[in-house]
This record gives sequence, C-alpha cells and structure tokens, in this order.
Amino acid sequence: MKTKTFSPGDLVSLRTKDKSWQGHVLESYDPSVILLKLKSGYNVGIREGEILDARVTETAKDIKKPEVELVKKKGLRNVVVIITGGTISSRLDSKTGGVIATDVGEILKIAPKIGEICNIVKIESPFMKMSEDMDHRDWKKIAEVCEGHLNDSSIDGLIITHGTDTLHYASAALAFFLGRLNKPVALTYSQRSIDRGSTDASLNLICAAKYAVSDIAEVALVGHKNSDDNICLAMPATKVRKMHTSRRDAFKIVNGEAIAEISSEKFKINREFNARDNSKKVKLDVRYFEKVALIKVHPGQDPSILEYYEKLGYKGIILEVTGLGHVPGKMSQNNWLPKIKRIIDGGIVVCATPQTIFGRLNLNVYSSGRDLQKTGIVFLGDMLSETALVKLGWVLGHKKWNHQEKMLENVAGEVSKC
Repeated sequence: MKTKTFSPGDLVSLRTKDKSWQGHVLESYDPSVILLKLKSGYNVGIREGEILDARVTETAKDIKKPEVELVKKKGLRNVVVIITGGTISSRLDSKTGGVIATDVGEILKIAPKIGEICNIVKIESPFMKMSEDMDHRDWKKIAEVCEGHLNDSSIDGLIITHGTDTLHYASAALAFFLGRLNKPVALTYSQRSIDRGSTDASLNLICAAKYAVSDIAEVALVGHKNSDDNICLAMPATKVRKMHTSRRDAFKIVNGEAIAEISSEKFKINREFNARDNSKKVKLDVRYFEKVALIKVHPGQDPSILEYYEKLGYKGIILEVTGLGHVPGKMSQNNWLPKIKRIIDGGIVVCATPQTIFGRLNLNVYSSGRDLQKTGIVFLGDMLSETALVKLGWVLGHKKWNHQEKMLENVAGEVSKC
C-alpha cells in the first residue's frame, strides 16, 4: 500500500496482516520502511509492502514556542535562571524521534509554582550544549555570567540548568572558580525531557528555586533524593557524582552529607553552611591549564601511558589507584613506581585518588602504599577523581602557586575531615 502522503510528525494508524499500529511518523533513512514513534516511547519500523491499510489521524503541527511573562511579586526574592542545555532543555522532535533544544522559556512553564517562591527576573543562555560536549571554556563562561549576577545587588540567587553527564565536573569547577560566595547558586537537571509526563524537571526546578532564595551561599547540585517524585537534596558541589545512567536520583553524595533536604513543603538544613552576605562581592578566578589527565589504574596496565601524556605536554595527572593507595609495583611485570617517580622529577604533578569511590586513601597499611609514597605522588584523601581532575587544572593555571600544597588544601569542601 502506498504511504507517500505521510509526512514526518504525522500521527498515523497502520494495519498489517498480524497487527495494528499507531504512532508518529519519523524520518526514515530507508524509503521502503515506515518508521513510527509509538506511544510507549519505542520506535518500530514497518516495511511499506506489509501495510494493508493506512490513514493519517492527525497531521504534524509546528510547535509554537510559549511566551514567558516574567512577573514580579512584592516580598519575593529575585532569581536569575541560566540555561546551558542538556535534557532539561530538550523536548521530543516528532520528525526525528530524538530530542532537540527547546525554547529557553519553555523550561519554566513546566514548574509554575516557582512563581510563588521567587521572582524570575531574567532568563539567560550563554550557550546550549549537551554536557558531554562541554569543557573548561564552557565552565568559565558560566562562571563569568554568574559573577555579574552575584555582584548585582538586585539579584538574590541563581539557578543553572545543565545536562547530567558532566554536571558534577561543572559543579566542582564553579565551586573553585567562584570562591567564597555571597549568594546561593543551584545547579539542576532532568533525566527525562520536559515534554514527557514523567519528567523530573518540575520538582528539581522548584527545589532549586527554594535553594536559590535561601541563606546558604554555596554552590549546590539540587536533584532528586530517591526515585519518588517528592523530595530533593542540595548536594555539595565537590562531593557529588553521577551514579546512574537514567534514574531520577542519578546523583549521590560521596564521602559527605547533604547541605539540605528540600521538598514542596519543607526546607531542612542538615549542616553548617556559608551564610548569605549580599554586601560582599564575588571575585572570579577562572585561570585553568587544560592539559591534565585522569587515568584509572588496572591490573597488568602498561605504565608507558604516563610517557604518552608526558610527550603531549601534560603537566598534571590524576591516578585513580586501587585499594588504599596502590599501583602495580615491585612484584608486577609492569612496575609503575620508576616511571611515576621519573615524571614527577621531570615536573609533572601526579596525584592519587581512590577508585573505590567511597572511603579514603591510607598509605601506611601496606608496603606497596609506602613504596608509592616515596615517588613524591600527592595523595588526595577521599577527594573524588572528577573533582580532583578539575581542581588540578585550576591549580596548574596558577604558575606561582605551590601546586602540590594547593592540591592538599581543602579549598571548597572537596576533602572530608578524617
């Protein structure tokens, strides 16, 4: 049966010998296959020759971008929303079956309760990217936008929407770049695009708004505490990691505790915090050296990978080591110790973090740890590897600093107290 009258985005009903199908027509690379997006969210391909009956039940319509009216209410604090991309800034494209960037104002339409929490006085988007495509240059742009608003006396807090894949890198970078804050900065996300009924964006945005008007002047990642859609955590920027590919509560605090628990009804502060002080100014520090690497040490690994980075001009390496602080040593056919010592003596800063994620390094329990200590490697306690990578790039951006000492300094809560 001929189906040439179908257009991408049309809602159609198809019947084959064995089954009936209903879904939106997607663009297909094979002209002999009709590709449908089903209501379940899955795609199915049906060969045109197998279709016995077909009809269009609804033609594709252009999606109108909603207009956003920024209304100010007396008595509410003023918040700026900075939109950078990611799933929280995406919606389904009925023509391709994928997700595309949405209008920046559409995000706030899904969480109208924000208007009862704060005044959104400005929506700004320095760029729109999926977070896997970001690097330190993008973190700098976000930090520079933040600085202007944080030092504006009319603004009380910031919300930053961001993709999940590398959000924990960005949160750590902002904690280092922005330094001691005067107002709250909340980064938030969603695991499901905002046009889906199951989106987690609404609660995350509401809780981020409540954090942004609080008196906690710290960078926090705000997101679901569990898979239920009822409570969020404000998580410390340097002690959080993405731990699941798709769950609502993808982010977990590692070796730390939540700053606060937030829901539509409550705001419970869990620990001491840096307090809001609108009279202070934020002093931005975005110097960064990009040639830093993160290497996960594994059994039998060839240590010549260190020389590879050395030849490329890298000046900093984070080794994610095994156990309490170990690499293949004297008993291994691939002894890492000589090469680690040589590149450190040659001027490369080498630091160690635990690949176990939870817990901290202890060099004195086993002889292998004590041997590694003799190379001059910097052991970073319980610092997360991703945070350590970001911090090392930031530290190396300051040529006059003592890089080894600065990596051991607890700058933004990245190392827990023993």
